[in-house]
Amino acid sequence: MTLANAPKAGGQDVFTLPELPFAKNALEPHMSAETFDFHHGKHHNAYVVKGNELIQGTGLESLSLEDIVCKAKEQGNMPLFNNAGQHYNHSFFWNCLSPSGGGTPTGALLDKINAAFGSFEKFKEEFVNAGIGQFGSGWVWLVENNGTLEIAKTANAETPLTEGKKPILVCDVWEHAYYIDYQNRRPDFLKAFLEHLVNWDFAASNLS
Repeated sequence: MTLANAPKAGGQDVFTLPELPFAKNALEPHMSAETFDFHHGKHHNAYVVKGNELIQGTGLESLSLEDIVCKAKEQGNMPLFNNAGQHYNHSFFWNCLSPSGGGTPTGALLDKINAAFGSFEKFKEEFVNAGIGQFGSGWVWLVENNGTLEIAKTANAETPLTEGKKPILVCDVWEHAYYIDYQNRRPDFLKAFLEHLVNWDFAASNLS
């Protein structure tokens, strides 16, 4: 999936904060409206605002969001990369959530998961363990790498895009993603993500 970033030139905003694809209270009790007030309304928006400051005059203003992320990393422009990467990761994460989420995927996605991990239950176990094992702030991903699915972890604003891997699904394991609702219980948050929140239709749409 290519995420739109409304590219503009001439000092205008390049990045825009996307609307959530659901009402802020639609994921309760598993994720609260208060969490979205902070996570989407403040944390994500701060990356958008700062990113718009940092991108001016770089020559990257007309590129896609994915290309901005990769070019900023390639050029060693870490302030821009950190903000554009967080904008990309968060925009992707909102689409990985659904009020009717959870359950088991179907079709080609389930087939690929079974082929890569042995079973869907084994995938869930490995995904949760990877999220728990991500030290500090970061993300746990399901990615496609040369046609095969694998789990990846990234710290801070890092993203599989810069490694040539195709994001299929992500869960945010920064503390601000879950602390209001789960305090320090990251394992419980990851399990709730897979059991009640994950948008398998979006994940399936990202397969090659």
